[in-house]
Amino acid sequence: MKNLNLLFILFISAFTYAQTEQEDFDQLVASEMRSSSANYEVFVNPNTLNYDVTYHELRFTVNPNVTTPYIDGIVKTTFTALDDMNSIVFDMATQLAVSSVVMNGSNLTYSQSNYQLFITFPSTIVTGNSATVEITYAGSPPQAEQAFTRTTHSGTPVIFTLSEPFGARDWWPCKQDLNDKIDNIDVYITCPSTYIGVSNGLLLNSVTSGGNTTRHFQHNYPIPAYLISLNVTNYVTYNIQSGLGTTESPLIPIINYLYPESNTTTVQNAINQTIPIFNIFEEKFGPYPYRNEIYGHVQFSYGGGMEHATMSSMGGWSRSLIAHELGHQWFGNQVTCGTWKDIWLNEGLTEYTAGIAVEEMDGPAAFVTWKANKINNITSQTGGAVYLTDAEALNVGRIFSGRLSYNKGSMVTHMLRWVMGDTAFFQALQNYLNDVNLSYGYAITDDLVAHLEAEHGASLTEFFNDWLYNQGYPTYDVQAQNLGAGQVRITLNQSQSHPSVSFFEMPVEIRLTGSGGQTQDVVLNHTFSGEEFVVPVAFTVTGVQFDPNRHIISRNSTTTLSNNSFELAESIFLYPNPSDDLVTIQMPTNISIEKVSFYNALGQNILTSANQSIRTNSIASGIYLVKIETSEGVIHKNFIKK
Repeated sequence: MKNLNLLFILFISAFTYAQTEQEDFDQLVASEMRSSSANYEVFVNPNTLNYDVTYHELRFTVNPNVTTPYIDGIVKTTFTALDDMNSIVFDMATQLAVSSVVMNGSNLTYSQSNYQLFITFPSTIVTGNSATVEITYAGSPPQAEQAFTRTTHSGTPVIFTLSEPFGARDWWPCKQDLNDKIDNIDVYITCPSTYIGVSNGLLLNSVTSGGNTTRHFQHNYPIPAYLISLNVTNYVTYNIQSGLGTTESPLIPIINYLYPESNTTTVQNAINQTIPIFNIFEEKFGPYPYRNEIYGHVQFSYGGGMEHATMSSMGGWSRSLIAHELGHQWFGNQVTCGTWKDIWLNEGLTEYTAGIAVEEMDGPAAFVTWKANKINNITSQTGGAVYLTDAEALNVGRIFSGRLSYNKGSMVTHMLRWVMGDTAFFQALQNYLNDVNLSYGYAITDDLVAHLEAEHGASLTEFFNDWLYNQGYPTYDVQAQNLGAGQVRITLNQSQSHPSVSFFEMPVEIRLTGSGGQTQDVVLNHTFSGEEFVVPVAFTVTGVQFDPNRHIISRNSTTTLSNNSFELAESIFLYPNPSDDLVTIQMPTNISIEKVSFYNALGQNILTSANQSIRTNSIASGIYLVKIETSEGVIHKNFIKK
């Protein structure tokens, strides 16, 4: 019965929600960049680098019935001084008015300007010492960034937050740069008793008094400011559970807070898709990062979603959206990008987890279609790098580019898997997530590269230069010719869409087909344009297909199968050419070598061999004429010694 229920869930998923996948992806990108569509005057605030936040107690009082968004807050912040400190600075919107700042029972002097709160201490806090300040404030959060929103659903008021990337400061005093995670938080949400509040972590208690209800949530894992959320409306709950369910890894509660009008069988069936996706991700990436707490969804009124730690905010229920936000709990939440230039570590890797859900639940053909759709979008423009420049990292629209940060980032992730193989690739990702210097902390691209290279056993510098830091994509011209005697010659030529890359070195998959329905896939390690390969094949090739499984970002690639009979000279070639040492004569298996002679520009014979592979390290650099005497005749080739 369990398997039948799962099949029913998958059937409902495919039939009902497939048509909304692209729409939900577009809304996902829009919601994650919701806090602005313009350039921000945002920088790493140097005034917040001298302390480490270890704890927040966040007490918020909100009333959705008030049409103007408004918040009353009391924020206790415990911090450790990284330098001797005579004052402390928090990021905070100046529209929020502070009424008091208290430390050790004494009122402190403070001021607000330029989106900062400046607090002066009565005496120096020495490096390594800790202290706690309590800030009381109130006000209407600025609405331009849409980080704190009040609206309605079916006529009922709702308040929710979405702080990524720069919006946390709009509704509470915080340290929002990507350099400090809060060790743990307690969140208290007070609102009229007709509503309930929802935040991160475990709900510890709910107390009603005087017409208001206060709900207390606790989250005991490190968390950046932008992943803390507040939600208030007349939610109803629909609860399920998931996880691999072993003794070491018990089932995890999945708590879903829904608008009452959305608590339908259709929506519940959609949410049930979380169960198999959760299990797939635990198998691929390791245990759910917040196993001592919960996972869940809270509905909000934006399209798309937002990966708030343990409690993703959801504006839709397509499987791709559910998978993306769940995948973020590993990629983006457990390990968070250390700069917005590295946003692909959050969004590209996570969008690829949604692709893995397609692969595992729908099969290889659906996964090929998923990749093809990504490639079509990526190559709709000829340029664009995954990694951001300093200027681009201040532009929210560029940070959350669906084409580059999400789609190209996800396909670069897949191409790493293609280059490395499944075993090394998935092990590298688990090592990255479990690195004690990164887990529940921040990472930059070099941190991921180090783990990938360690498992791959070779440098990936060229790969990342081509696909991540530089721009564009290759177009391939594939030419094939039957050579007889069970062989086909394949020539790969490549052009590039952007001048930042001179050549994309990649393993290229070619599918060869025969008139009797035969199929053979070959993988060619393409290292230069014009490279030729002789491939053994058990049938006469009648069709050629480039990259049938869509492993490579490319566009307008072509294939040509020559119908001409091969001649001896066309069936034999030198590889590699140019070469600085070993050169191999590739030819059909029914031909044997009798003698090979190298002649310099003066016509002098300077090297002779009867071998198919010849060392050329004894001859000088230059151009040589190579006379190849075979059992079928004599041919001549040019050879360049590097």
